Amino acid sequence: MTPPTAIDPRIEALVTDLIGRVADKWTMLVLEVLAERGTLRFSRLAEAVGGVSQKMLTQTLRAMERDGLVDRTVYAVVPPKVEYTLTSLGFTLGAAFCGVWVWAGENLSRVEEARSAFDRRD
Repeated sequence: MTPPTAIDPRIEALVTDLIGRVADKWTMLVLEVLAERGTLRFSRLAEAVGGVSQKMLTQTLRAMERDGLVDRTVYAVVPPKVEYTLTSLGFTLGAAFCGVWVWAGENLSRVEEARSAFDRRD
């Protein structure tokens, strides 16, 4: 595929934003967990992601909600109940990056060899 010569600046900005978002490991982990497990409460999502602080998970989920990747549902109960669900847009973004997993599987030994060769250099 060849990109068009004249790129809409709005599309270019969106691609830049999305690359930054998915390059963030927490976004990718949240996408993966919600795709596998479905709707989750904040605390269950934090447990499933593992190693993420409450502040970072909150920031990640807010950014993902703003981009339309997750839906946040708040229930008026005590204690408060908040659930997160991957949107169809979120599923498509996750699917778009499945190619990275395929590439990694196909090229693991080559990358490991290159890293070993690099590490052996002076």
